[in-house]
This record gives sequence, C-alpha cells and structure tokens, in this order.
Amino acid sequence: MNLSVRNAARLAGAGLRALLVLTVVCGVIYPLVVTGLAQLAFHDKANGSELTVDGKSVGSELLGQSYTLDKKDKDGNPLPDPKFFQPRPSAAGPNTENTQYKLLVSGASNLAADSKVLLDSVRQRRSDVAAFNGVAPSSVPVDALTASASGVDPDISPAYARLQTERVAKANHLPVDKVERLVKDHTDGRLLGFMGEEHVNVLKLNIALKELARG
Repeated sequence: MNLSVRNAARLAGAGLRALLVLTVVCGVIYPLVVTGLAQLAFHDKANGSELTVDGKSVGSELLGQSYTLDKKDKDGNPLPDPKFFQPRPSAAGPNTENTQYKLLVSGASNLAADSKVLLDSVRQRRSDVAAFNGVAPSSVPVDALTASASGVDPDISPAYARLQTERVAKANHLPVDKVERLVKDHTDGRLLGFMGEEHVNVLKLNIALKELARG
C-alpha cells in the first residue's frame, strides 16, 4: 500500500514538473521568442500591415473598407463618396468609413449562382455603378458587381480602377491623366509573374489620391 502511494506521489510530482516546464517553455518562452522575431523581421506584417498618414492609422492594407458620405439613400444605405475610388461590394455586413473602419463580420453571401436574390443584386449593382461613374452598364467589370469570399477584399481590378478615374478626377478637380497615372503606378502585377491577377489596393490608391489632391 505504501509502495502504491509512493509511486502515485512520484508520478504526480513528475507530471506536475512536466506541466510547469511545458507551461514556461510553450506558454511563455516560445511566444516571446516568436513575437520578438516577428517584430524584428516583419514589423509591419506582425502588426496587421497597418497604414498611417500623418501619424494616424487609416486602416490595414489587408482589409477593405468603405468610402461613403454622411448622406443615405432611400433604403438607408450610406451613399458612396465620389471623391474616392470605391472598393468591390461586400456581403460581410456593415463597414464604417475610412479612418474609422471597424471589421464586424467576415464572410460571403452564400447565395447560389442561380439565386434570384443574387442575380437581382448584381443587376442593381451594375446599374448603380454605371450611373455613379457615368459609363455604360456593359463596361462595368465583374469585381464591381460581386463580393469576395471574405467580404473584405482590399483590392480591385485595374479595369474597375480605370473605370472610376474620370469621376474621381472631376470630384477632386484633378486632371484625368494624373489620376490615370496614379492608378497605373498603384497596379500590382501577378505574384512571381504568373500567379493570380493584376490588382490595385484601394486604400493605398486613395491615400496617394488624397496626397495628390492636397497638392
């Protein structure tokens, strides 16, 4: 009996020591080492790829955000601000605007390709985007009509960015060619030259736009 008690006490002591060692190594030392290395080697990425203007955070280059006016349409939705390049639509729930962006929900609509609700929303978006930018509905690219799987895609296609240049230039009293050059300068190519598609980060583009408009 005494032997059994001693064995149980020995095993419990060994288990407790192992628990303490693993807690210190895995719960304290490892996180501190990984965090330290991330801060040293990948400071921007480790902190959410945050972008700042004049020392103030304006969002993350990895997350899309909306650019709206204080006014709302008949359905109570904020109206897009004509002075800014607009992102692709989001099915992820409400996004606050510009520097006050706060992510509430991430996800897609999960509507089937033959869903009448989805088809009607795409038709309405085509009409709205065309009217907002003063272009023909047939010229509106697909990424202006459909949300991404995450609902917070930070990028748009170069075609959608170019479609918005005249409207943005007019609203900011800028020459169209300068805004077109801005879009070209902020168009990123395919990863390694062959993976993915060319894209434009909307937040980076709008930061550069504000700087250009400021003169």
